[in-house]
Amino acid sequence: MTHSARRIGRSLALVLPVVLVLSGTLAVTMVPWADNTPSQILTASAEDVSVPAKPRAAQDVLRDKLLGELQQGETPGDVLTHLQQEVDRRPSLAEHCVGIARALGRAAVDVYGPTKAQSFARPVCDTSYATGVASMG
Repeated sequence: MTHSARRIGRSLALVLPVVLVLSGTLAVTMVPWADNTPSQILTASAEDVSVPAKPRAAQDVLRDKLLGELQQGETPGDVLTHLQQEVDRRPSLAEHCVGIARALGRAAVDVYGPTKAQSFARPVCDTSYATGVASMG
């Protein structure tokens, strides 16, 4: 074999795999059934999706539920009653009662204004609801 034939063979050995990979990639992206809009392009994610989401804490679930009740038209008095019932049913929530009641007081000010919201104050979790109202008023 001549020297020039070897050189051509080596060049093809280096270039051919690159050309095949690129042409195969382009062929896959250009098939008629592929939607080439940017929203359909899959990209690698920095997040590890194989890790399951952490379950939400019971107090966070309860707070969100009670705030939702308040936003859906329940009176703060009724929502405070639900809070007290949940704390009585699940004593482990008692340490979070103060924070939840404060959040309810702040949310009640947004819905009813400070004066009307204060009228719903009750001794649930000490006076935390009233403290939440006062902090917003």
